[in-house]
Amino acid sequence: MKVLAAVRRGLSRGALSLLAGLAGTSASFSASLGGPARALPAQAAPPVPLAVEAAPALSPGARRAYAELLKLKVTTCRQLLSNEAPKAPGTLLVADCADFVELIISQDAGRYDATLAAQEARLTTLEKQPASALRDYAQAEISLHQALTEIGFHHEVRGAWHLRRTAGLMQAVAERYPAFLPARKTLGLCQFGIGSLPEGYHWFLRLLGLRGSVEEGLRNLGLAAAQPNDFQTESQILLALIRESYYKQGTESLAVANRLAREQPDNLLFSYLVISLYKRQHRGEEALAAYQARPTGPAYFPIGFVHHLAGDLLLYHGDYAASQVENEQFLREYRGDYYRKDAAFKLYLAAWLGGAPAATQARYRQQINLAGPLTIEEDIYAQRFYHDAQLLNPVLTRARLQTDGGYYAQALSTLQQFRLTAATPARDQLEAPYRRARVWQGLGRLDSARADYERTLRRSA
Repeated sequence: MKVLAAVRRGLSRGALSLLAGLAGTSASFSASLGGPARALPAQAAPPVPLAVEAAPALSPGARRAYAELLKLKVTTCRQLLSNEAPKAPGTLLVADCADFVELIISQDAGRYDATLAAQEARLTTLEKQPASALRDYAQAEISLHQALTEIGFHHEVRGAWHLRRTAGLMQAVAERYPAFLPARKTLGLCQFGIGSLPEGYHWFLRLLGLRGSVEEGLRNLGLAAAQPNDFQTESQILLALIRESYYKQGTESLAVANRLAREQPDNLLFSYLVISLYKRQHRGEEALAAYQARPTGPAYFPIGFVHHLAGDLLLYHGDYAASQVENEQFLREYRGDYYRKDAAFKLYLAAWLGGAPAATQARYRQQINLAGPLTIEEDIYAQRFYHDAQLLNPVLTRARLQTDGGYYAQALSTLQQFRLTAATPARDQLEAPYRRARVWQGLGRLDSARADYERTLRRSA
């Protein structure tokens, strides 16, 4: 079931995984599949506003609790919820979001059974309550949390069934309460996530009875992002992230994330988004500055993965000892199976490039081969390196890391140290002009980049 594996990969990745935890969305579908930049459809123009539902989605107390959850202050969120009516739909919804956030961020399989049991209990409670926009929305949203929980932890068949059920529930909520904007948010994300999947997955979606549309999804999400509602901020972030991951429009995503981080400097989620987006845009210096400025303290639910991001950023910068410290902390704190091979590989690179003792290098290299799934590209690459008999070239490796961090001038200087000889492996003969081309492209020297790309193609022939 490749389509469900794609969802699972998306739930394990960076910024979108955090938003998936809060929104319970399928936004990670398209992000996990990658692909070239697409043109925004004409239908993605600003949507025609709806008459907003008169009744707010959440009570004032539940709204404050949700605001704290957006900051990743999970304990504070639960303390505020303790003063709310325990069976109220808004209380149940925010409580479920808190559980799901903890599970998705930590990737802790030990939380799985308890999380599912709590979801079932909340759905049973909601089923006994009178129908309303918030009650019906909470049912659909918790059902989506349930589906993504199961898919994310390798129970694909049950997850697929719950995903099908969720899509129908959310469609019904949007039709029954057309001005209830939170439903537009989640429906839009489901529609976009399903509609953006490649043609090869459509047979599986038809089998599940799932229908999607990129245009309809963006329109519904745009409605929730453009008009005041309890989940407007979340909708704005998700819409911006879709533009960055699917349409490769990173400038808008960064503008939204930076604005939110400035408005709420104590919000760890917003800071994390800034770090992650700067990294994805190859702006390592700004990503490092955002990492160092992020809010910290015991009030926040720990994001182990942020230390892996920092380890990469410091590796790009050439701070090898600091990179090792961050990745070691990631491996201690993170409970998931993914990225462990990648972290061990990055530890090896930092030790190797930093001139650590041979025994230290060998220990990190051996750590790559420890048990762990080969699901995400980074772990697959690390495992391939472990089995590869050909050693990496230190000059090309350092230049590659500098390029990934956006340190193009430094990378160009590093590449000048590369010397082609009769003994140079064919792989390195190809990589050298390719790395130069990437550097020229980053510096805006497109003619020089084109020449080196052509040189790479000639050598490959």
